[in-house]
Amino acid sequence: MLYLMRHADAVSDEIDVARPLSSKGQAQVARVCALLHPQGFAPAEVWHSPLVRSRETAALLVAGLGLRAPLRLQPGMEPEDDPRRFAERVASEVRTIAVVGHEPFLGVLASLLVHGPRLASVYYPFPKAAVLALQRAGTQWKSQWLVRSP
Repeated sequence: MLYLMRHADAVSDEIDVARPLSSKGQAQVARVCALLHPQGFAPAEVWHSPLVRSRETAALLVAGLGLRAPLRLQPGMEPEDDPRRFAERVASEVRTIAVVGHEPFLGVLASLLVHGPRLASVYYPFPKAAVLALQRAGTQWKSQWLVRSP
């Protein structure tokens, strides 16, 4: 299983150029944790981008669900990075992983995994703090469910 999660709401860069999570974003993660608990959400690791809002979302997710999964910084996951290399890395992973990142990176990554490169223009929009569960189906992936912060 692979879980793709977009970071929660962050403060604007006018307030803080590092763009940490806002109080709204922190509440979004708490609400998503309440929805994920009954889904059996239990990744072996939680990967996140180098950006503060992604790392903070990942940390709140792990804490909010009481997971033992370590947080792992992963290069190549910033908003404008090319997700093709990352898709190859995910394809070789046999464990259940949660990936906390950004748009448009996650939307393109989901499309590559589900549809393959020939239909990579089909785009999966990710609302902030949303989690998409993907199940491996041979060389492709199938969408199982989507959880969004209410």
